Amino acid sequence: MRQLMYVMLFILIAINTQAQSDTFTTAKGLLVVNPVYHGSLWMKWNTLTIAVDPYGGAERYAAMGKPDIVVITDIHGDHMDSSTLVNLDLTKATLVVPQAVQEKLVKILPAGTKMELLGNGGSKSLQGIHIRALPMYNLPDTPGIRHPKGRGNGYILDMGGKKVYISGDTEDIPEMRALKGIDIAFVCMNQPYTMDINQAASAVLEFKPAIVYPFHFRGQGGFSDVEEFARLVKAGSQPIDVRLRKWY
Repeated sequence: MRQLMYVMLFILIAINTQAQSDTFTTAKGLLVVNPVYHGSLWMKWNTLTIAVDPYGGAERYAAMGKPDIVVITDIHGDHMDSSTLVNLDLTKATLVVPQAVQEKLVKILPAGTKMELLGNGGSKSLQGIHIRALPMYNLPDTPGIRHPKGRGNGYILDMGGKKVYISGDTEDIPEMRALKGIDIAFVCMNQPYTMDINQAASAVLEFKPAIVYPFHFRGQGGFSDVEEFARLVKAGSQPIDVRLRKWY
């Protein structure tokens, strides 16, 4: 009976993931984007699987299989979720992490787990994917804030010329507003941890990604109004494609 329950759970996860998947053409094969939960997603590009901030239980990632690259933005439990990570098969994975995350993961993951350390402004090419780390932080950047500048990373992943931006936990910082040529953006919006929908819409309208997914939008007071975020973006720039998905 228990085995049957696990099979049914896997099927339900696979169906839900497939229903949310979007496929994009790149210069070197197809890119498939799979929203998962909160700030978590995974992507398939050619033969590679890339996981972003796995969170909420390894079973949510059952349809993914073994990841080749795992990107982690920060030390908080909804990004560096140790209970999820220790139950994923990371035997062939390289984890891309900031130093603060690395210092914690070496204490909980098996010895020999491959990690690539990236700080703000650093970059690395892994298996044909160019990864650049960007700042993510609260404004103003003062002592005691939840997300100080330099601790965590946002990322740009370039896969076959398709540039994917992952905001991490941030407000509408100058480094985000200055972005150029972003094809797909995942932008957070939850108070009081990151920014509100007005800040997020304003930033998106400035850096103008071709496609934006609002994600990570559960805050202290519930869920941010992503429909209103979409309205604000569409009112300011019709060409930006706002994609709302079921993250919760």
